[in-house]
Amino acid sequence: MSDGRREAGRPILFAHRGASGRAPENTIEAFRLAVDLGATGLETDTWRSADGIPMLVHDRTYSRPGRRVVVTRSTAVVMRADGIPTLADLYAAVGADRPISIDLQHPEVARAVIATVAEVGSLDRLYACTVDLSLLAAVRRLDGTVHLVHSTRPRRVPEGLPARIALLAARGIEVLNMTWRDWSSELVERARDAGLRPFAWDAHTVEGIERALDLGVDAIYSDHPDLLVAAVAARIAAADSGPGRT
Repeated sequence: MSDGRREAGRPILFAHRGASGRAPENTIEAFRLAVDLGATGLETDTWRSADGIPMLVHDRTYSRPGRRVVVTRSTAVVMRADGIPTLADLYAAVGADRPISIDLQHPEVARAVIATVAEVGSLDRLYACTVDLSLLAAVRRLDGTVHLVHSTRPRRVPEGLPARIALLAARGIEVLNMTWRDWSSELVERARDAGLRPFAWDAHTVEGIERALDLGVDAIYSDHPDLLVAAVAARIAAADSGPGRT
């Protein structure tokens, strides 16, 4: 099976927290809708429950009637009853044959995520994302096939992006992930020259999607996978009908 690498000039189209522009984020409904809309990859967030299960929720806490629930202090049974899915639930709903990009929201969840993904035989399609370089190193010690993704913003890189790109390459980190606004053609070329794959997130508008496609990044994250799919399809159609085509 493919690990989701860029093929035939097409980036991976990651549905950010599922099709979160049209359904509640990080829900099975949103993930299934994203697949139906043509997303070629899915993105989600994980925290580890008190009983060691990776839960798909963005924040450490969420609201339920009468109180707030702390994810790391609650059990998977309680949270599933509140509509918070587990990582295993995601794979059961959509299968294991597409790339999954997972934001590791704290170090303790990494081992649980690796164990869950190993059970479905999809470690080579897992993209482990974090700003924490030490956590990426820990993930690599757990498994040698997981794709390591450093997600950051230029303002969080005091030494400058050229130095950070060199550091990532030296440490064997495969992907640099920034918002589409943070990338330039020069930075994309610099990342590629260092052996890194440029990913672009926050592409929730047609403007952002088109800019990311113009830059030629290897993956795009969007709340609106339907817009992603339509933009790529339009470019393919235009290329197929261009000069010299019959």
